[in-house]
Amino acid sequence: MSWQRPDNRTAAQLRPVSFERHFTRYAPGSVLVKFGHTHVLCTASVAEEVPPFSQNTGQGWLTAEYRMLPGATQQRQPREMLKLSGRTAEIQRLIGRSLRAALDFRKLGSRTITVDADVLQADGGTRTAAITGGYVALHDAITWLYKQGLLDPTQGSPLRQQVAALSVGIVQGEVLVDLCYEEDSQAEVDMNIVMNEQGSFIEIQGTAEAGCFSRPQLLQMLEMAQAGIQELLQAQRQALNLEL
Repeated sequence: MSWQRPDNRTAAQLRPVSFERHFTRYAPGSVLVKFGHTHVLCTASVAEEVPPFSQNTGQGWLTAEYRMLPGATQQRQPREMLKLSGRTAEIQRLIGRSLRAALDFRKLGSRTITVDADVLQADGGTRTAAITGGYVALHDAITWLYKQGLLDPTQGSPLRQQVAALSVGIVQGEVLVDLCYEEDSQAEVDMNIVMNEQGSFIEIQGTAEAGCFSRPQLLQMLEMAQAGIQELLQAQRQALNLEL
C-alpha cells in the first residue's frame, strides 16, 4: 500500500512556497519564507569587519545562525542559550556552507554578512526553507550594499550563483519531495539537497533512518529533488523580480 500524503500532494509536488520580502524594518535583507506550514524568518545583517582568518586578505565572510523559537512546535522547545544542541549546530553550519557557495568573497570586500534563520513554525524541512529563504535575504542585503555606496558596481556582483535546497525521502517505499513532519518522522530514508541554478550540487545530506536504499532509489531521489529545486529557484527569481 502506497503512502497517502497528508495534504494529498503527488510524490513530486512541493508544498505551497512563498517569500515575503522586507519583513522586518532594520535588517538589510529580511524575508519570511513559507514551505507549507513551515515558516522561517531569514534576516541578513552586514558588519564592516571580518573574522581573524580573513583579516588583511581583502576578502569578506558569511556566517549563519539557526534557532527554533519555543512555540514553533506542538510542545514548547526550551530556548538554547549557552550551549547549542548538536542538531542546531549542524543545521546552522549547513546553512552557512550553502550560502557561502553563493558569494565571491573578494568582491564582497572586508565585511561579514550574518544570515539568521529563526523558525517561527516547524512542519518539516526547516533547514531547506532556511537556505532557500536565506538566499533571498542575502540577495537583498547585497542590493542594500550597492544602495549605500559600499560596493562598486563596476567590479561585478559578489553574488556568483543562486542557491536553493529541498528535502527528499522514502516513505513506505515511495520517493517523496519536500517532506512535512508527519512524513519525515515516518521516512525510511531522509535526504537534504542543496543546488545552484546550473543544476550542480552544493551539498547532499542523506541517511537511511531504517534499512537501506538502492542506487536506483538514490538516483530517483536526486532527479526528483533537482526538479523541485528548479521550481524553488524560479520562485526565488519571481520574488526578487529578476528576469526569468
